[in-house]
Amino acid sequence: MDIRPRENAPAWKQNAYRIIFESDTRAGQLFDIVLLVAIVLSVLAVMLESVRSIEAQYGPALRVVEWVFTGLFLVEYGLRLLVVRRPLAYALSLLGIIDFLAIVPTLAALVLAGSRYLLVIRTLRLLRVFRIFKLGQFVGEGEFIVQALRASRFKILVFLTAVFTLTIVVGTLMYVVEGGQNGFTSIPKSVYWAIVTLTTVGYGDISPATVLGQSLASVLMIMGYAIIAVPTGIVSAQMALPTGGRPAAPPAFRQVICHVCQAQEHRPDAEYCWRCGEKL
Repeated sequence: MDIRPRENAPAWKQNAYRIIFESDTRAGQLFDIVLLVAIVLSVLAVMLESVRSIEAQYGPALRVVEWVFTGLFLVEYGLRLLVVRRPLAYALSLLGIIDFLAIVPTLAALVLAGSRYLLVIRTLRLLRVFRIFKLGQFVGEGEFIVQALRASRFKILVFLTAVFTLTIVVGTLMYVVEGGQNGFTSIPKSVYWAIVTLTTVGYGDISPATVLGQSLASVLMIMGYAIIAVPTGIVSAQMALPTGGRPAAPPAFRQVICHVCQAQEHRPDAEYCWRCGEKL
């Protein structure tokens, strides 16, 4: 979905778009670096405010800092909507939603107490760091992992369905074997115990007391070790393929971001995106 300004748009809007959305220019890199520093400082302020001793002494100052950063992000979000061709399309995109969520918690704090702590959602915006410093190789490796997970999704879905069924069956058996007197007061709680045991977490808040229940728990624990390795093996096998389920990377790249699919690895002489075919 194309969000770039139209070719006949004012020059200031096209220049602002390059600075805000792209990082090929020094101004664009500086803008994103300042933005990332602001994100880190705003999240740090929220974390410090959760410490009672610091909140008691510096609470008002931290809240002022929080509002200053929120105002900054609100202006930045407004600029993004102003310079794109389709503001609604950007607002409903993944990055647009994340940008919006960076503002909402502070405004919601006027109505809901404690909601400002949800400002840690802003840390998601730190994903922009890969574009800022032109770490194309890291973006490429991230794409490699995503493609491997995508290619393995049906196998993983079948595996998770089997695990889900197993936990329900074992949880129900434990409810019948142990009963409420040993903490298995309902099937949902027994299924919770089965999940905790199968994943080898073992909180210990519920434990079987009968010999039959302990035997069933032992079998489930042993199965847990085997089950944990299955999704890892599925994804690893996919990643071991020659291309990991994605097109082979070209030998040389330039840092041009496709405005439709956000792909970043393109040949220096490329005119069209290697992934979606859109003109660069």
